[in-house]
Amino acid sequence: MKRRILLVDDDVTVLLTLKAVLELNHFEVQTAGSASEAVEKLGSGVYDMVITDSRMETDDAGFHVIRAARQQSYQPATALLTAYPPRNLDWKHNGAQSLLVKPIGTQDLLRQIEALLVQQQDEKQSHERAQAGSETAPAGKEQKAG
Repeated sequence: MKRRILLVDDDVTVLLTLKAVLELNHFEVQTAGSASEAVEKLGSGVYDMVITDSRMETDDAGFHVIRAARQQSYQPATALLTAYPPRNLDWKHNGAQSLLVKPIGTQDLLRQIEALLVQQQDEKQSHERAQAGSETAPAGKEQKAG
Protein backbone atom coordinates (compact mmCIF):
# COMPACT_ATOMS: atom_id res chain seq x y z
CA MET A 1 0.00 0.00 0.00
CA LYS A 2 1.36 3.41 -0.97
CA ARG A 3 1.83 5.99 1.75
CA ARG A 4 -0.33 9.07 1.27
CA ILE A 5 1.03 12.60 1.42
CA LEU A 6 -0.90 15.86 1.34
CA LEU A 7 1.36 18.42 -0.33
CA VAL A 8 0.42 22.08 0.13
CA ASP A 9 1.98 25.03 -1.72
CA ASP A 10 0.61 28.06 -3.54
CA ASP A 11 3.45 27.91 -6.10
CA VAL A 12 2.14 25.56 -8.82
CA THR A 13 5.64 24.86 -10.15
CA VAL A 14 6.90 23.71 -6.73
CA LEU A 15 3.69 21.75 -6.13
CA LEU A 16 3.81 19.84 -9.42
CA THR A 17 7.58 19.22 -9.27
CA LEU A 18 7.46 17.80 -5.75
CA LYS A 19 4.33 15.79 -6.59
CA ALA A 20 6.11 14.19 -9.57
CA VAL A 21 9.23 13.40 -7.51
CA LEU A 22 7.19 11.83 -4.73
CA GLU A 23 4.99 9.81 -7.08
CA LEU A 24 8.08 8.49 -8.88
CA ASN A 25 9.23 7.28 -5.46
CA HIS A 26 6.04 5.35 -4.74
CA PHE A 27 4.01 7.83 -2.71
CA GLU A 28 0.39 8.67 -3.36
CA VAL A 29 0.18 12.47 -3.42
CA GLN A 30 -2.80 14.77 -3.07
CA THR A 31 -2.20 18.48 -3.55
CA ALA A 32 -3.70 21.69 -2.24
CA GLY A 33 -2.91 25.21 -3.45
CA SER A 34 -3.96 27.01 -0.28
CA ALA A 35 -4.27 26.53 3.47
CA SER A 36 -8.06 26.51 3.33
CA GLU A 37 -8.08 23.82 0.61
CA ALA A 38 -5.60 21.77 2.67
CA VAL A 39 -7.73 21.97 5.83
CA GLU A 40 -10.74 20.80 3.84
CA LYS A 41 -8.77 17.82 2.45
CA LEU A 42 -7.46 16.93 5.91
CA GLY A 43 -11.02 16.49 7.10
CA SER A 44 -12.12 14.36 4.16
CA GLY A 45 -9.08 12.13 3.69
CA VAL A 46 -6.46 10.20 5.64
CA TYR A 47 -2.78 11.00 5.12
CA ASP A 48 0.44 9.55 6.46
CA MET A 49 2.13 12.92 6.12
CA VAL A 50 1.38 16.58 5.47
CA ILE A 51 4.04 18.78 3.86
CA THR A 52 3.07 22.43 3.69
CA ASP A 53 4.66 25.65 2.53
CA SER A 54 4.89 28.11 5.39
CA ARG A 55 3.94 31.29 3.52
CA MET A 56 0.88 31.23 1.30
CA GLU A 57 -2.21 33.42 1.73
CA THR A 58 -0.60 34.80 4.89
CA ASP A 59 2.87 34.56 6.42
CA ASP A 60 1.63 31.91 8.87
CA ALA A 61 -0.78 29.94 6.64
CA GLY A 62 1.43 26.85 6.82
CA PHE A 63 1.16 26.81 10.60
CA HIS A 64 -2.62 26.85 10.25
CA VAL A 65 -2.34 23.70 8.10
CA ILE A 66 0.06 22.07 10.59
CA ARG A 67 -2.30 22.75 13.53
CA ALA A 68 -5.24 21.31 11.57
CA ALA A 69 -3.19 18.22 10.70
CA ARG A 70 -2.16 17.68 14.34
CA GLN A 71 -5.86 17.68 15.32
CA GLN A 72 -6.71 14.75 13.04
CA SER A 73 -7.36 11.42 14.77
CA TYR A 74 -5.16 9.60 12.24
CA GLN A 75 -2.11 11.62 13.38
CA PRO A 76 -0.16 12.42 10.19
CA ALA A 77 3.51 13.35 10.28
CA THR A 78 3.99 17.07 9.62
CA ALA A 79 6.70 18.99 7.81
CA LEU A 80 7.01 22.68 7.08
CA LEU A 81 8.45 23.57 3.67
CA THR A 82 10.04 27.00 3.43
CA ALA A 83 12.58 29.09 1.58
CA TYR A 84 12.83 31.32 4.66
CA PRO A 85 13.79 29.14 7.64
CA PRO A 86 13.13 30.79 10.99
CA ARG A 87 16.14 31.44 13.18
CA ASN A 88 14.39 30.15 16.26
CA LEU A 89 12.45 26.96 16.94
CA ASP A 90 8.97 28.50 16.51
CA TRP A 91 8.21 25.97 13.81
CA LYS A 92 8.52 23.14 16.38
CA HIS A 93 6.37 24.97 18.91
CA ASN A 94 3.70 25.32 16.23
CA GLY A 95 3.47 21.55 15.68
CA ALA A 96 5.77 20.87 12.74
CA GLN A 97 7.97 17.83 13.24
CA SER A 98 10.42 18.66 10.49
CA LEU A 99 11.66 21.67 8.56
CA LEU A 100 12.35 21.23 4.83
CA VAL A 101 14.31 24.15 3.40
CA LYS A 102 13.85 25.09 -0.28
CA PRO A 103 15.59 24.43 -2.53
CA ILE A 104 15.96 20.83 -1.43
CA GLY A 105 17.60 18.03 -3.37
CA THR A 106 15.58 14.94 -4.24
CA GLN A 107 17.67 12.50 -2.19
CA ASP A 108 17.69 14.78 0.85
CA LEU A 109 13.92 15.29 0.57
CA LEU A 110 13.26 11.55 0.36
CA ARG A 111 15.64 10.78 3.21
CA GLN A 112 13.98 13.34 5.49
CA ILE A 113 10.47 12.15 4.58
CA GLU A 114 11.35 8.50 5.23
CA ALA A 115 12.95 9.36 8.58
CA LEU A 116 9.92 11.38 9.65
CA LEU A 117 7.47 8.66 8.61
CA VAL A 118 9.42 6.06 10.62
CA GLN A 119 9.53 8.40 13.64
CA GLN A 120 5.80 9.08 13.38
CA GLN A 121 4.95 5.38 13.10
CA ASP A 122 7.08 4.63 16.17
CA GLU A 123 5.29 7.38 18.12
CA LYS A 124 1.87 6.03 17.09
CA GLN A 125 2.79 2.50 18.15
CA SER A 126 4.15 3.72 21.50
CA HIS A 127 0.96 5.68 22.11
CA GLU A 128 -1.20 2.66 21.19
CA ARG A 129 0.81 0.35 23.50
CA ALA A 130 0.50 2.85 26.35
CA GLN A 131 -3.25 3.10 25.80
CA ALA A 132 -3.65 -0.68 25.62
CA GLY A 133 -1.61 -1.06 28.81
CA SER A 134 -3.74 1.40 30.73
CA GLU A 135 -6.95 -0.27 29.55
CA THR A 136 -5.84 -3.75 30.62
CA ALA A 137 -4.25 -2.78 33.95
CA PRO A 138 -6.20 -4.17 36.91
CA ALA A 139 -8.23 -1.65 38.82
CA GLY A 140 -7.12 -0.94 42.37
CA LYS A 141 -9.09 -2.65 45.15
CA GLU A 142 -11.48 -0.35 46.88
CA GLN A 143 -11.30 -0.22 50.65
CA LYS A 144 -14.54 -0.41 52.57
CA ALA A 145 -15.17 2.28 55.10
CA GLY A 146 -15.72 0.76 58.48
